Amino acid sequence: MIVMKFGGTSVADAAAIERLIAILRAARQASIQPEAVDWRGPVVVVSALGGATDRLFGLAAEAGAGDVAGAREHLRALEARHLEVSSVVTDSDLRKDVDATIRSEFAQLERVTGALGVLGDVTPRWLDAIAATGEILSSRIVAAALASRRLSATWVDARKAVVTTADHGRATPLWPETTSALMKAVDPALASRLIPVIGGYVGATREGVTTTLGRGGSDYSAAIIGACLGASEIQIWTDVDGMLTADPRLVPKPRVVSRLSFGEASELAYFGAKVLHPATIQPAVARNIPVRILNAKHPEDLGGTLITADRPPGPGPLTAVASKSGVVVVDVTSTRMLMAHGFLKRIFEVFEQHRTSVDVVTTSEVSVSVTVDDTVRLPAIMKTLSEVAEVTREDGMAIICAVGDGLRGDPGFVGDLLRAAAPVPIRMLSQAAGRRNVTIVIPESELAATLTRVHDRFFGV
Repeated sequence: MIVMKFGGTSVADAAAIERLIAILRAARQASIQPEAVDWRGPVVVVSALGGATDRLFGLAAEAGAGDVAGAREHLRALEARHLEVSSVVTDSDLRKDVDATIRSEFAQLERVTGALGVLGDVTPRWLDAIAATGEILSSRIVAAALASRRLSATWVDARKAVVTTADHGRATPLWPETTSALMKAVDPALASRLIPVIGGYVGATREGVTTTLGRGGSDYSAAIIGACLGASEIQIWTDVDGMLTADPRLVPKPRVVSRLSFGEASELAYFGAKVLHPATIQPAVARNIPVRILNAKHPEDLGGTLITADRPPGPGPLTAVASKSGVVVVDVTSTRMLMAHGFLKRIFEVFEQHRTSVDVVTTSEVSVSVTVDDTVRLPAIMKTLSEVAEVTREDGMAIICAVGDGLRGDPGFVGDLLRAAAPVPIRMLSQAAGRRNVTIVIPESELAATLTRVHDRFFGV
């Protein structure tokens, strides 16, 4: 049994859903062949319609700021879009049910926006309830569209299938409870040879309060479901041919990486590769489930990128180069660090208290430099750190992360990387303990040119 996740571009409109249906029909036919290992499924996980989640966040902000009229105007436009997309449901009775569900959900959202306008605040719990609407409705539409095309499908409410913590906006799964809930919600459908369709990104607490897994969490949902149900493969269907050797928005003509190890994929996803959500890999690693990235716009090309625990050696030390812009370097300096113990612990406890992740770290006897890309709590962090050290920040920086399992066996790689990056000044340099990646921090204004030079040096022009 495989889990197939379709992103926002794969459900953006009726034409995109038609392509999704064709992909599932082919997968279904393959699963029922005599040589098939497992005839169940597939299990389908879908994102919200492309751009819908951003619109939902936007109208929530409008309502919280008191612009209820503006929020309701955007609600009506978003409702009309969902009703237009539901035209992909060809069975009249199923279409009537789906449209009634869409209207009911948006009527509820209209009541919520009115209440938020009065309260003048949008709590994380309310924001989760609003944002979850996108995946709830897209999964309803897809399930009905499949059923109307004689592909036996059933809608599964993600709020009854994925049990999470109450950390609204960034909830994490409670594994025993989620496994039990999924077996109850999905296993009977699979046993009846139905295709379960679940909205990604969404879950609920033990008490049934709606939560979300964080932006990009539909990938994570697919991995959670795959791990709990013992999937043989997790497929991420997106709008690119697979993981690329560099960001195509910055580097001309990057190549598709056909094979990646779990470790490489995790590093690339964390340091900016947009194709895959960083957390996706973790449940797959735990259960050793292969992850395959495929292009929904070119389903005939079944190559894509296959991610497994290990991969065959490549032709060179480098597998791909990831990048991240909008980075801030924070320097913490204190002569009290000299010969002192516990100072580093104190610094990182501050970041922990403010729930802010650090990407890159370099240290000396009297200073620590870190990079962060989430600056919401940075002023508070700097204020706390300033009680024990001198703290400065440098904005407008970027990260280039060279990733490859082959780096371990190439002692000259760092020198080659720095020569390729020259003449740009390197603000920070770090190599991970596993020697799978080398990271440099440079001015953001130099990112595109530097990344292109590095890519050309290791992958050819």
